[in-house]
Amino acid sequence: MTNEIFIPDEIISNKIYLIRDQKVMIDRDLAELYQMETKQLKRQVRRNIVRFPNDFMVELTVQEHQNLRSQFGTSIWGGTRYAPMVFTELGVAMFSSVLKSERAIAVNIKMIRIFTKIGEYLTDNFSVRLKIEEIKKKLSNHSKNIELVFNYLDELIDKKQQPTPITIIGYKKKS
Repeated sequence: MTNEIFIPDEIISNKIYLIRDQKVMIDRDLAELYQMETKQLKRQVRRNIVRFPNDFMVELTVQEHQNLRSQFGTSIWGGTRYAPMVFTELGVAMFSSVLKSERAIAVNIKMIRIFTKIGEYLTDNFSVRLKIEEIKKKLSNHSKNIELVFNYLDELIDKKQQPTPITIIGYKKKS
């Protein structure tokens, strides 16, 4: 059995969408990768529905389905009657226990690796954003401090331009 499959990472990455703030894959794309019909994939899911709770798989709402159709153009979705199922990373991983073919196992391994890479990328991206925000706060504080210094300098300049008369204390008389 071979665990390597020659599908470029970009092909799988381009089939991962962000829906309901989750990275998901659409049933049609999964079926294509597994080289099976979409209805066959859905049949396997329905036969094993207890393995696919809501955090693993959901059916899209009519509005979400319309949004997807408008993103791809109606020609891709053709005459599909039913809203597609979408699978989270956990749902994709669950397919390894449902689909037993060598191709399905190899594709699953590849997809899980790509989901992991995307997660790492998003995490790295998030940490970079946090660091940028931290720098912005520091710069904001620095600019406030610099503004305060300039205010003090302005006060000193004003005092120098308008000196207060000095009262002389002592026993000597002016001559």
